[in-house]
This record gives sequence, structure tokens and C-alpha cells, in this order.
Amino acid sequence: MKVIILAAGYATRLYPLTLTQAKPLLPVAGKPMIEYVLDNLRPIQEIDHIYVVSNAKFANQFEDWAKTYRQAQFPVDFTVINDGSTDDSNKLGAIGDLDLVLKEHQLDDELVVVAGDNLFSQSLEEFAGFSREKQAPVLAVYDVGNLDQIRKYNAINVEPDGRISYFEEKPQNPDSTLTGIALYYYPRSSLPLIRQYVTEGNNLDQPGHLIQWLYQRTPVYTWQIPGIWYDIGSKETLQEANRIFGSK
Repeated sequence: MKVIILAAGYATRLYPLTLTQAKPLLPVAGKPMIEYVLDNLRPIQEIDHIYVVSNAKFANQFEDWAKTYRQAQFPVDFTVINDGSTDDSNKLGAIGDLDLVLKEHQLDDELVVVAGDNLFSQSLEEFAGFSREKQAPVLAVYDVGNLDQIRKYNAINVEPDGRISYFEEKPQNPDSTLTGIALYYYPRSSLPLIRQYVTEGNNLDQPGHLIQWLYQRTPVYTWQIPGIWYDIGSKETLQEANRIFGSK
């Protein structure tokens, strides 16, 4: 099982904090955001390689960080990939970066794809177990508990068996407080569909657009995140995350 960590964004809403440091490397309660991702992936024994996709501005920062982290914490191979972008004007987008890794490294394995700025409070081992059992694409979901807040994310309806029956990015009139987050499982059998999505010229920026396209062509299941999940989009929410995770 391969892990692809999407970390090539520029997080302009967090300027000036992210002018000189990649958002996933910003500390929350004493450790970089990306380590909340990896610490909770570590119990998944099947992981044998981790790819971190960065950009030309911050790739060296991730190289330096990975040397220390992997030696001490996660004894698997790490590869930091520079997608060549320099700012928002020429970025590849999250799906573009996923496609870059698939092509450059000729991956033909099951994948866990996750944004490097997710904050998780509990192990994701059961996510991997559930996904391997389904052998179908799986989207992690979280109940934000507020219809106003869901408008910032995406809205999802699911069938009784957990399959997605409706998905909309940034809905105007949501009727569910369940949102998909940037944590995905793709079995080997779904990789040709990812290539098809890219080849057709679809939106390569937000990774949710791939799910919105995919669930209409193949069953996509959901798995609800346990504990706390946090999305940081501003200096105010960063301060709140420091308070919440610091108290833990």
C-alpha cells in the first residue's frame, strides 16, 4: 500500500505565516500538521512507501523534515516530489499532483491519498481495514454538525450500505451535515478511472471533484472519522486548533 500526501499548496489565506514555510509544516500544539497525518497512519502495517508532493518553493523543507521524522518515527521509504510549481498561478492542483505521482513512479498498487494539513486525533488503522474489505474507492467523512459550515466544504448523502448517492462541492442548499474530507482510498482497480478523469480534461484542483465524478461511474463508499478532525483555513482557526490539540 502506497501513501500519497498532497502538500503542494501555497495556503495564501494564512499569509504571512506561509510565505516562508509550507502549511503542513506549521506547528500545531508543538508538532507539524503533517505529523498528525502520519502518526495516525503509522498503525497501518501494509504501508511500504510514502510520497510527499510539494512544490519548488518548499520541497527542500519537506526533504529536511522527512529525514528526521522517518528515522525516528516511521521506518518506511519516503520520497519527496517537487511538482515544479512556484505559486498559485502555475500550480498543478491536487488531482494534477496525484496524476504526476502515478505517472512518474508508475504506481500500480492500492493508494491512500491524504492532504498534508489534515488534523486527526485518532488512528486511521480501521480506515485501511474497511477500505481493503470493500476493494472500492472510499472517502473519509466527518459530521460538522452545522448546515452553514457545510457550505464551505461539500455535502454528501449516503445509502444505508454507506455508498455515496449524492455529492456536491460547496453546496448552496445542503440538507446534510456530513462532509467528505481529503482522505481517500483507491484500490488498484480504480487507477484507470483516475487516468480517464485527467485525460478528459476535468478539474484538477480540488480532490473532491474526482469523487463527484467517480461515484457516478463506480460505487464509492464512506467511512466516518473517529475523534476530532480539524481543517485550518485561517490564522483564527490555527489558534483554535492549537488550543484544542494542546489540551489533548
